Amino acid sequence: MTTPEMLRAPAEVKFAEELAWLESVDDSPKPYSWRLSPRMVRLFILGSERADGLDREIPQKWFGDRSLVERSIVTLASDRGLLLIGDPGTGKSWLAELLAAAICRNSTLVVQGTAGTTEDHIKYSWNVSMVIAHGQSRASMIPSPIMTAMEQGVIGRFEELTRSTSEVQDALISILSEKYVSIPELDDDNIVFARPGFSIIATANSRDRGVNDLSSALKRRFNFVRIPVVTNKRSEAEIVRFRTTELLRRHEIELDVPPTLLDILLQSFADLRTAAAAATSDDEKLESALSTAEQIGVLEDAILHSNFFGDRTLRAETLASSLVGSLARRSPEDLAILNKYLHGVVEPRSKEAGGEWPAFLEGGRQTIVTLS
Repeated sequence: MTTPEMLRAPAEVKFAEELAWLESVDDSPKPYSWRLSPRMVRLFILGSERADGLDREIPQKWFGDRSLVERSIVTLASDRGLLLIGDPGTGKSWLAELLAAAICRNSTLVVQGTAGTTEDHIKYSWNVSMVIAHGQSRASMIPSPIMTAMEQGVIGRFEELTRSTSEVQDALISILSEKYVSIPELDDDNIVFARPGFSIIATANSRDRGVNDLSSALKRRFNFVRIPVVTNKRSEAEIVRFRTTELLRRHEIELDVPPTLLDILLQSFADLRTAAAAATSDDEKLESALSTAEQIGVLEDAILHSNFFGDRTLRAETLASSLVGSLARRSPEDLAILNKYLHGVVEPRSKEAGGEWPAFLEGGRQTIVTLS
């Protein structure tokens, strides 16, 4: 199994060689069936430093507060579930994937929470044709990703927990509490017990508060780790550069991202966040969460457009067009907000600072006219 055969390789495949090397030099105590010690899990996620004394450099893969990663690792070493909660685009799912990959080399046992998620999705269902032919048995049962994680003693993941109904959340309570699943349809071999090492990493979008709020009983089964929005420009620039490098490598694109254009992108998002914070109503705010992930999406769109339809040079006009096209989700509300930003902030700045700002202003204006 190699990464070129996959549209998107999971972390344990993408970083397989690195994980194998870390495991070979890891002499620290490991909980349960963990493949790496807590120290090495942290190092894999946050990258190595000279003080770690390793013979090779381990690059940083998740950018955030070290204490958040450490608390997440400690939680998973206990028998409690881990709930990563935060705004969209703060890297919750990526952190969950990296944790699962480092701990058990399998991040793919995932349940996606939606309004249509049922108990079967977190427990088990049946192969109807096998049941008709041979009756109900363990062989004709289809275990959910969570049940598979229980049987293997590894990490199961539950994405967007607050998107699922209260019935599904209640079923999860018993799994987290009792650590087994009963199968009443069977007379024998009718209980699946969780093996040591089993745990659940769930994510929840803080903007979904009020959709399907977690019960106090379920909250008690999780340790909460809140992932804040990245507001430090230096940290955000590192994240954007990291993801952009991955994009260029994946698409085999040779294209430079000028630092001046990256600064313009970062400043634009900072300006729009400031405007959103000062807004007095939702109509004055962009529908976009203005997250780092959306910032990466704007840059990705601009890079691909420049590569396929331009001269393989990223220009300010293309970046502005991608920004407006990506963030203008409501018409005319979002277009009006972006137009106000261009005239009230970018136009004065382009006159004072010059550089790439005038071209950025012109690209944004033209896109607004096209979309209006």
